[in-house]
Amino acid sequence: MADTPLITARGVEKWFDLAGRRIDVLRGIDLEIAAGDMVGIVGRSGSGKSTLLHLLGTLDRPSAGSIAYDGRSLDPLDDAALAAFRNRTIGFVFQFHHLLPELTALDNVRMPTRIAREPQVTAHDRAVALLRRVGLGDRLDHHPGELSGGEQQRVALARALVMQPRVVLADEPTGNLDGRTADDMHTLLEDLNRETGTAFVVVSHNPELARRMRRVLRMTDGCLHPEEASA
Repeated sequence: MADTPLITARGVEKWFDLAGRRIDVLRGIDLEIAAGDMVGIVGRSGSGKSTLLHLLGTLDRPSAGSIAYDGRSLDPLDDAALAAFRNRTIGFVFQFHHLLPELTALDNVRMPTRIAREPQVTAHDRAVALLRRVGLGDRLDHHPGELSGGEQQRVALARALVMQPRVVLADEPTGNLDGRTADDMHTLLEDLNRETGTAFVVVSHNPELARRMRRVLRMTDGCLHPEEASA
């Protein structure tokens, strides 16, 4: 259905057992992300932001509750099916870009298409177009060690988008960048959201940056609370 949220989390909890003691990280999270949405999640370190992002991205499974995409529960999927779904539906950008140092910028961006066994002629063209879009058209053959921190993060963003995902989940994507470069990165996220319709969920400890999203939620002690987004 057209009005079905892209992502629906209901009663999501996550806990860990530490020496026989239960440590609660997420407590009954209810959340909906619409197609094309742009959501910022803020909160202190250790509040559960990254854990929630990992669950939404199917990198981990909740201890209780459910997560659905387009109304379809992911619970029945085994690990292989979940990995295939993740590769085609979800893009990731982390604070540490996780680029492969032996590969060029272009080959790093193309890596998800190789995993998906896509035709490499079209994958190459798409990767080149994305690197040009993020301002790195003259850096295609450069290795990560030859790029600045901001340029490396732009490569990571292009890699997150190369499979044309429905949503990009970004965990402190500007945490290692200086203020001006971080601001440029957030402007780029906004532009790409408008141009592609890809939903973005951005986790940050920096409320000023996160509030540039259209909707802002605060994570406190494993619970989500809405905040009023700035105009």
